[in-house]
Amino acid sequence: MAYSTQKETEKAVLVGIIYRNKEDVNAQLKELERLAETAGVKVVGQTYQLIREVTPATLIGEGKVEEVKNLVEQLEANLVIVDNELSGSQAKNLSDIFGVKVIDRITLILDIFAGRANSNEGKLQVQLAQLKYNLPRLASIKGSSGRFGSGGVGMRGPGETKLELDRRIAQDNILKLEKEIEKIKQNREVQKKSRNTSGVCKVAIVGYTNAGKSTLLNLISKAGIYADDKLFATLDTTSRNVFLEYGKSIVLTDTVGFISKLPHNLVDAFSATLDEAKDAQIVLHVIDASNHNKDAQIEVVEEVLKQNNITAPIIKVYNKCDLVENKDELDGICISAKKNIGIAELKQKIIELM
Repeated sequence: MAYSTQKETEKAVLVGIIYRNKEDVNAQLKELERLAETAGVKVVGQTYQLIREVTPATLIGEGKVEEVKNLVEQLEANLVIVDNELSGSQAKNLSDIFGVKVIDRITLILDIFAGRANSNEGKLQVQLAQLKYNLPRLASIKGSSGRFGSGGVGMRGPGETKLELDRRIAQDNILKLEKEIEKIKQNREVQKKSRNTSGVCKVAIVGYTNAGKSTLLNLISKAGIYADDKLFATLDTTSRNVFLEYGKSIVLTDTVGFISKLPHNLVDAFSATLDEAKDAQIVLHVIDASNHNKDAQIEVVEEVLKQNNITAPIIKVYNKCDLVENKDELDGICISAKKNIGIAELKQKIIELM
């Protein structure tokens, strides 16, 4: 089963990474802080570095390494979270210097996934994503024989090292999980064909995490699924039959939220969500209108949809419009799923596209 790396409350120092001056580091650190809090981590300090030239061993420069080390000691932190993907050796080197555990943004997100997946498929997908992400990082084990893919004496036949055994076990588990997920996918395809014969229009809800997708599904369908003001409050897809009006009905499906800086192979692991969007006749792109970083979030979602050849008509749905003033500047339908505002207009737009 999928495992979570967080066993008790930890105190973390966050390290933001920016590569261009125009990047909004405050928004990035705020999102990383919310991710940490979602995982049950207490954030006690944060800093960032503008990187013009990557330091291969530690990603961040020598001066920033020393600054983070001092922060860890002063704030008595026992965890450092870097808002960028780290190689296994980089994470190990930083951990050795700081004297505490060091993880990156992706490891943190996978930890949240592990704690939030409820369906059998969701749990299998999380475990697969974790294995694929951690496999190349087995090379961070100490010793020359611990380098991933290294050959030579002691690396062949029955004398293979523990690292090679661990690597082989991980690869075998990846193949096993992929087969199990493929079986579930085939069963889902059979169910889809059965639903397709009904002629009911399929509508998928997509959007950046915490935009209000589950709240919208609950409001329209009375689904009663878990929704909270947290990142990745729900991970599993949920479908409900919804009656609109004039005898029109749809199958409305909520999907897992997208987020920036997530490698494609991890996005692919959650193929069920993307399959639902691919199979839809209409896509509702739910956007948090109150988030000042919404343009960047829209870009993340649109890029994922483009990469996966999702070509259905898209309705931009700006949620939380009760919290903004300049609604006229928004190029979509304004709603508040929490306060039941603008839902009639949204339903009418869906009917027009059916």
